[in-house]
Amino acid sequence: MKKLPQILLGCYIPLLAFSMISPFAWGNWIAEMAPVLAAVILLIFTFKKNRISNFAYVGAAIWIFLHTIGAKYSFALVPIDIFEFGGRNHFDRVAHFAIGFWAVAIAEWTLKGSWIKSKNIAAIFGILAIMAVAATYEIIEWQYAEWFGAGAADFLGSQGDIWDAQKDMLADTLGAISFVFLWIFITKKQKK
Repeated sequence: MKKLPQILLGCYIPLLAFSMISPFAWGNWIAEMAPVLAAVILLIFTFKKNRISNFAYVGAAIWIFLHTIGAKYSFALVPIDIFEFGGRNHFDRVAHFAIGFWAVAIAEWTLKGSWIKSKNIAAIFGILAIMAVAATYEIIEWQYAEWFGAGAADFLGSQGDIWDAQKDMLADTLGAISFVFLWIFITKKQKK
């Protein structure tokens, strides 16, 4: 489906507009949406010269959509609780798992740019890149909380879990590993 990236962008624009209508807190919304809007711009600007597979676009879009919803409500207060256990809203964990889906886009870009020749090495690089981004993001969240104090708790979405940062990084990594293995499996099937 050649127009899938444009369809995904067309579906995203109304969600973005909805997210901007009375968000939980504008400061949190801006902090949460900065990486999302940067990702959308990256996908738009790389579309013609470095188009990735529809599989990679769908993976990227899943995270973009989930993160935009989380930015509107604050991740801890999203009215959709995907897994209701442990006394917390796990929407945040699902969104962290979905950021791992970007590993496939990263792997495909490295292959297209001829930076890496082996698909397996590109896949490992994609996973490691997600792990690095996850760790960096958790450090940024920690610094944000230090700078802005108690009001930053909604941005962090830790919901009282002292191991939240580590669990978020694990979710990012597991999402990357899962999506990369699915990508390898699907592309092998398509070659046969």
